[in-house]
Amino acid sequence: MKIFYSPECLKYSSPGHPESPVRAQYTYEHLEKNGYSFTEPKPCSDGDILLAHTPHLLESVRSGEFIDMDTPSYPGIYDIARLSAGAAIEAAMHCLNNNEKAFSLMRPPGHHATKNDLGGFCYFNNIVIASMKANPGKVAIVDFDCHHGNGTEDIVMGKKDFLYISQHQSPLYPGTGTSSRDNCINYPLSASTTPEEFLSVFKEGLKKVEEFAPDLLAVSAGFDSYRLDPITNLSLELETYHGIGKALAALNKPTFSVLEGGYSRDLPECVLQYLTGLEG
Repeated sequence: MKIFYSPECLKYSSPGHPESPVRAQYTYEHLEKNGYSFTEPKPCSDGDILLAHTPHLLESVRSGEFIDMDTPSYPGIYDIARLSAGAAIEAAMHCLNNNEKAFSLMRPPGHHATKNDLGGFCYFNNIVIASMKANPGKVAIVDFDCHHGNGTEDIVMGKKDFLYISQHQSPLYPGTGTSSRDNCINYPLSASTTPEEFLSVFKEGLKKVEEFAPDLLAVSAGFDSYRLDPITNLSLELETYHGIGKALAALNKPTFSVLEGGYSRDLPECVLQYLTGLEG
């Protein structure tokens, strides 16, 4: 398992904001203790960003001239967001070129960033930028974050070489993903969904992936569906993430994952369980 990480992603924060540096820092430390090694990524180019986003969004983040309470204009956020997207690209290319799974342990996350707008802690859509840059043919994006990836859906909707599968709590921010359209298949779940029910629905979605027969499997790995997450209401257990990883590994496809949400103190162990399941 190749893991891409840079301590540069720890260099922004707001007091009390759930998307804090410790989520990445503590996860890095936990994975290192468990024998994982890390590769320092390089930032993506503006051209890479424009594969998925409009010049308007690019310039907004570069200049810092935007206002979003959840997604602040931090000093240096443009460079850090480019680094996060760059790590996703390197993870995608690594799994395609080396027949080895890869994971981007970076922040900011990305799946709420639409073609033209940032939001939901996300500046650029890492998973889509990486998938479009890799351009292997057909790409299936599987998103198991507790929140619907409205940005990913906005960008890939109608693109015949993309399949988007999202399983998420509903109702919940951002209020999208209540139904399926075209190549975007959504599984909205009530807060009362059990871990067993979650895995059952997840495997149903993976059957759609098998039918699509992608050349690349891209995973938006969000861990805010964990039972102790402070901002959501699902009840997944640590072992549920191991099961998610195993189910994805069973597809036997070139697979890369990027970190999305996950705000509990147990995020490091959630990620470890997922990676060990993904490794088979």
